[in-house]
Amino acid sequence: MKTKIYRIQYLLICLTGFLPFSCIDNEPPVEDLPSADVAFTYEVTDDIYQLDYYVGATVEFTSISNLQGECTWDFGDGSGEITGNVVTHKFAVAGTYPVKLTVAGTKNKAQPILIKDIVPIMSIDPIEGGICEVLTTPVSISVELPNPEGLQEDYLWIFPEGATDENGNQVTTSTAVNPGKLKFSHVGSQAVRLQAKLGGRTLEEGKVNVPVAYNEEVPTLYYAVKGGNIMALKLVNNKPAAMNINPFDMAVSSGKHPLNILFNDASLYVLDCGQQFTFVDDGDGVLGDGRITVIAKDGSKVETMLTNVGGAAFNDPFYGYIEGTSLYFANRNTGIGKIVLTERNKIYSLSEYPWYVQNALVGYYNNGWSYGSMNACFTRIDGTWYWCKTYNGTGIFRFTEADILKQTITGGTPAPAAGVALSGMTPKSLVWDSKNQVIYFAVYDTGYEGLYRCTLDQFSAIGGSKSSLAPYKLKTADGKSVTPITEAGKGEGSSGEFIGICQLTLDEATGCVYFGLRSANPDEIKSGLMRYNPAKGIIEHVIEGVEVYGVAVNNSKSKLF
Repeated sequence: MKTKIYRIQYLLICLTGFLPFSCIDNEPPVEDLPSADVAFTYEVTDDIYQLDYYVGATVEFTSISNLQGECTWDFGDGSGEITGNVVTHKFAVAGTYPVKLTVAGTKNKAQPILIKDIVPIMSIDPIEGGICEVLTTPVSISVELPNPEGLQEDYLWIFPEGATDENGNQVTTSTAVNPGKLKFSHVGSQAVRLQAKLGGRTLEEGKVNVPVAYNEEVPTLYYAVKGGNIMALKLVNNKPAAMNINPFDMAVSSGKHPLNILFNDASLYVLDCGQQFTFVDDGDGVLGDGRITVIAKDGSKVETMLTNVGGAAFNDPFYGYIEGTSLYFANRNTGIGKIVLTERNKIYSLSEYPWYVQNALVGYYNNGWSYGSMNACFTRIDGTWYWCKTYNGTGIFRFTEADILKQTITGGTPAPAAGVALSGMTPKSLVWDSKNQVIYFAVYDTGYEGLYRCTLDQFSAIGGSKSSLAPYKLKTADGKSVTPITEAGKGEGSSGEFIGICQLTLDEATGCVYFGLRSANPDEIKSGLMRYNPAKGIIEHVIEGVEVYGVAVNNSKSKLF
């Protein structure tokens, strides 16, 4: 099935060759503009690959020109000219070639043709039971190797660490056309690669990722990689010593700055604030490029929920929280909007998505925060909102639904009774563990950077005293704190918007808190996917060396997704 899809995709590209205008952006020279007097069609005439314009395929060109006279063809590959109303040609190298027909030596037409290189087309055969379970389920890999010239085929299969045949024998490579059924000893995306040759010519390497499930049902962690894809990781606690738990590549781009990702029901919601996450002079309000994307938990479906492309840059979606049937999303510095979880393909506007709350709708305005007060993560705990602010009024500003005013204010309104926690500090992210009744939060203040945990009573008692944070600071096994980048020029962002620990997320089963660390001191603690493990009482690496934005846990247990 995957092979057919692959070929259809290229068919759509190739069919553009039949249209009177090419799909190339560059405007052709005047003498190459299409003419009613000169025209031609082309097709592959090989019996097997009639729909595929591969290197080595026989392409037949036919003049359908109104102008009469000798037809001269130049295939654009340096092979010289030939004449005839109907001619054939084989292209030896992949590329786009400007095929030119000249009739009677007077008029001509040039048209580009895309010739694809030959690559192995690999696919996973249907799996018994639907999923490949680690150590247990045999998997077969099929390959189609386009070979229009009938050249000698050579295969070198390369298997991932821990691959075995059906009898449990370790296998690393195979030169067979069909490598037989495989089993896998490690969880995650297991890459099977194929290096093939045709007539002694080495082709582009083929690869297929086999998603290998764990053999017990456990939660799944999703994380967004900087400059990469959304990844998924099974949260396994008691794996066999010889088994690795590797991430799954969901084959969906993380986007530009996915500061928050949220999991709900069977979907992952990615809040990507786009390229302009830091200050930008957007006087015309057109530099927005953020969006909220919805991804099925197995990556099989990707949809746009809400887009701000072409809108004001500061209205891109930065941070989010899901409760009930709604997703709440904060922009850069003004407020929080709300959208129903089932909405799709919506364009952001204040008229359709008015503020649920904004700075000037809470009594903290000019009584704690001011214009330009920068947003960060937010959540609701026991009916009270906790909203992190990191500039022009900093701390975690707390309020209830009843504290949200009907009209904006300029000051003079009493602050909500819940008050400001961590007043004067710069908390970026937080998560509530309701089972254990503790709150986790990350602080960026110089000398106090790091991750903290305490009860809500202790949290409130900290007030604005940074020294009161000390008893609640979490550290690694060797007593080191996780220090995110807050030095201009060394990371992303500037004061109030540094990207170092974007988001915290909770594994409800174990109480572990996961986060991505962009480390200020990589010689002491490397950047990577981290977690606080309450069973050990330490912060530890999950994956070293990866740069992570948002993180989210699907707490529903499964073997795969």
